Amino acid sequence: MEEIKKSLNLQTAQKLSIVIPVYNGGEAFYQCLLSVQKFAPPDTEIIIVADGDTDGSRKLAQEFTSKIIINDRALGPAEARNIGAKIATGDILFFLDADVSINEQTIPKIKQFLAKNPDITALIGSYDDQPGASNFLSQYKNLFHHYTHQQGQEEASTFWGACGIIKRDIFEKIGGFNNNYKLPSVEDIELGYRLRETGYKVSLVKDIQVKHLKKWTIISLLKADIFQRAIPWTILLLKYGNIVNDLNLSWTNRVSILLIYSLLILIILSFWLDFLYWFILFIIISLLIINQKFYSFFYEKKDLFFTLNAIVWHWLYYLYGGFGFILGVILFRFKNVN
Repeated sequence: MEEIKKSLNLQTAQKLSIVIPVYNGGEAFYQCLLSVQKFAPPDTEIIIVADGDTDGSRKLAQEFTSKIIINDRALGPAEARNIGAKIATGDILFFLDADVSINEQTIPKIKQFLAKNPDITALIGSYDDQPGASNFLSQYKNLFHHYTHQQGQEEASTFWGACGIIKRDIFEKIGGFNNNYKLPSVEDIELGYRLRETGYKVSLVKDIQVKHLKKWTIISLLKADIFQRAIPWTILLLKYGNIVNDLNLSWTNRVSILLIYSLLILIILSFWLDFLYWFILFIIISLLIINQKFYSFFYEKKDLFFTLNAIVWHWLYYLYGGFGFILGVILFRFKNVN
């Protein structure tokens, strides 16, 4: 009983500040605000940074909180989060993306985890398995993210800005997000690398889940995965040398990329060398076996038709992800040479 009381007292003592950067948030931002209004305790501080929006997001925000910072031009989510954090008064900063909604368990689980693990500096959650947008790409991409985090190591190798929680004093001490990232990119991953490099602990708490409301299209998905993730993340990896068997850097992903490019080369050569068909078949079977657990997850959540489409997009992901990695290496080497 005494332990329960102590835990409850610690949870009560932790004032939470939610920081939401928004740029033309649209309907998803409205749903995000509704969820915060509904599920955040009354003492929760809500800070919104309208980052050069042109769709009236700042006016919408005024209906939900008085703590609004307005940037006349878009400075990027990294700087927007830093600006919001500067006026925060909470002991804990909860960074939430404008296209994400919380549920009734999100904040209680955050406080409970921090109360039980006082040595943890920061923690991240994951998307749930019920994405907001109904089109195939949105379901595929967000379920992909959910699965990746659910399979990740509990001692996280990075940070995550969509649902990331960090002690305010440590955030200030380490210098916050890197303002050099002017577009949505790997600013959260970079922060996580600095935290771990300095000796702070980051946890992945898999039962802290939020809903992603973003509607993905082919263009937005490719743009994000290649130019906002693969290339800058590769540069970051080469800078820090922090390649671990976790999340998107797991051994299955790395081996699958090699297999996909081997498959592509063999398919091209097979126009002249018929015997290569056996090697092509071997690689296809290998890819299916290596990723079997992932594809079974899609089949359990959806159906066979969805899973077959997901396999095609997953293999494309390995293809353009590998391409982004190569470009990242070239850019990193070119930058160092010059």
